[in-house]
Amino acid sequence: MSRQFDDILLGSIELFCSAAELGSFTAAATAAAVTPAAVSRAVSRLEARLGVRLFVRTTRTLNLTEAGREYFDQCRQALARLVEAERAVTGRQSAPSGLLRISMPTPYGHYRVLPLLPAFTRRYPDVKVDFHLSNRNIDFGDEGFDLAIRGRAPADSTMIARALEDAELVVVAAPAYLKRAGTPATPDALRDHNCIQFALPSTGRNIPWLFKADGEDVELPTNGLYGCAEDILGAVTLARAGGGIFQTYRFIVDADIRAGDLVELLPAHGGRTRPFCLIYPHNRHAPLRVRAFVDFLVEHLRGPRPAGKRFIT
Repeated sequence: MSRQFDDILLGSIELFCSAAELGSFTAAATAAAVTPAAVSRAVSRLEARLGVRLFVRTTRTLNLTEAGREYFDQCRQALARLVEAERAVTGRQSAPSGLLRISMPTPYGHYRVLPLLPAFTRRYPDVKVDFHLSNRNIDFGDEGFDLAIRGRAPADSTMIARALEDAELVVVAAPAYLKRAGTPATPDALRDHNCIQFALPSTGRNIPWLFKADGEDVELPTNGLYGCAEDILGAVTLARAGGGIFQTYRFIVDADIRAGDLVELLPAHGGRTRPFCLIYPHNRHAPLRVRAFVDFLVEHLRGPRPAGKRFIT
């Protein structure tokens, strides 16, 4: 069998993948203990071999071209397979390392994941974590994310979903609002109150509030003077200021309730939850850092699953 890849070419592919992953020739050079010029030569060597540009380079940015992104995705998987093959033969498990990119919703990031990151990096000091806080859907291929946290499992069969927790919902208002407008005794009484609306990012429609009534799960549309989109924390801030009543996750407002800055309403009709799950591409050869982070979050956040929700375990 004739050789198609010599040692120099394989090394060039590794340096190219590192530069694409870290977004910098200098960072890739530091990681590989070579000079930035060596990384540049490696990329130029690949571009000459392939006959395409892999990066668009400016003085400040380094971005993959469309061809570069496709080549990077294939090379990254190929290198991961080589590592897995070596581990399978030697039984050696190296420590997780490299750059981990994760996208997560703003409130879940602030209150659930970010407080755990120092413990994760203490356990795996060779992993660098870049996090992106947003409620919008992301494209794993185009945007280079390894993982995402979202509120529902995707229909896409190429994705794996791991359940994290079922986050409890709670209805709250500031004491000043309740003094002015009164306290609702039942969910139906909310129609006479100013209920802060939050629009679902994927549809733009206001999210109905969830309650239990006579042992049944019910959804209740509400109305109010204020509408919030994208960042649910803005609606929580408005509720704290006495702007109205709001249903949100208990983990966001638990400290406010204990401090008396917010009052929990309708507890007899509470207990409803919404799920959060980890999403990542279906890849048997996922980097060790990805698998380590998945296992870490599941270990710290995994809760009971709601009936009818199916996740890979």
